[in-house]
Amino acid sequence: MKLDILAIGVHPDDVELGCSGTLMKQMDLGYKVGIIDLTKGELGTRGSAEIRLQEVATSTKIMGVHIRENMGFADGFFKDDKEHQIELIKMIRKYQPDVVITNAKFDRHPDHGRAAQLTYNACFLAGLSKIETSLNGEGQKAFRPTALYNYIQALHAEPGFVVDISAQFERKLETIRAYKSQFHHAEANQNEAQTFISTPQFLEFVKARAIHYGLPIGVQYAEAFTVNRTIGVKNLMDLL
Repeated sequence: MKLDILAIGVHPDDVELGCSGTLMKQMDLGYKVGIIDLTKGELGTRGSAEIRLQEVATSTKIMGVHIRENMGFADGFFKDDKEHQIELIKMIRKYQPDVVITNAKFDRHPDHGRAAQLTYNACFLAGLSKIETSLNGEGQKAFRPTALYNYIQALHAEPGFVVDISAQFERKLETIRAYKSQFHHAEANQNEAQTFISTPQFLEFVKARAIHYGLPIGVQYAEAFTVNRTIGVKNLMDLL
């Protein structure tokens, strides 16, 4: 299946927090969208890898993305090296997305920046025909996405552009709340240790940030992205 947009997150729930509103908006417009999680989040303080996979299934159903895969890389210890790049190149060539969206380039969690660099390198290398890959016994053709964007995570970054997600924001919150083991929830195990994302204040932060990004463009809620190249427009009337 060729995808229009492929979102990549190093941990399950990264995509939900960073860009699920945008993904749902694009699907509402008729685009094909998929997600790849690089790890199972097995080093997370709360819950377990098995629980996270169940939560992923719930969230994925809410979003309605066309595909979602997990690379099974080692949480906390994967590297931006040839081995990992080749595996991600295979996925890029498999789905041939026009747009890739991935983790923040620099963030509180070191996995985020490392995943961003791995994705950047894999997107470029996927376009080199002399790098040969195969999937399920069949050779793959070289393919390079047209654009790569990074969603903003815990740490502030100056956006390159923002996307109005006012109509999708409540569904975005549903996708986040699907991760009951990770975020504040009435059914969560209160005996587990508190983390950066498990407090009620964190969900308030998610909402406040969406309002913050929406205000300058005159909408209720928005998601923000950083860019790797100058953004061009074909029609000035497309701008809010």
